[in-house]
Amino acid sequence: MRITINLPQKLLAQVKKLAAASHSTVTVLIEDALREAVAKRHPKRRQERVDLRTYGKQGLLPGVDIDDTASLLDLMETPVGSARR
Repeated sequence: MRITINLPQKLLAQVKKLAAASHSTVTVLIEDALREAVAKRHPKRRQERVDLRTYGKQGLLPGVDIDDTASLLDLMETPVGSARR
């Protein structure tokens, strides 16, 4: 899409110089700058820290790594009374 924008002469000269030096175009540099500006105004939501509570007197079983989902699933699917790793 074609639009018209007004830029200060000094800024346009700097952009043209940068475009030539980086083997790019003024359009690409403006697109990149606008994408970056939009991304900064709409930051990704930061995930909040979640504290996992354990119940019972013993806490986590020895060797349980709560960051390893595959081994957690293995432990949860192990029948009660079976030997655990």
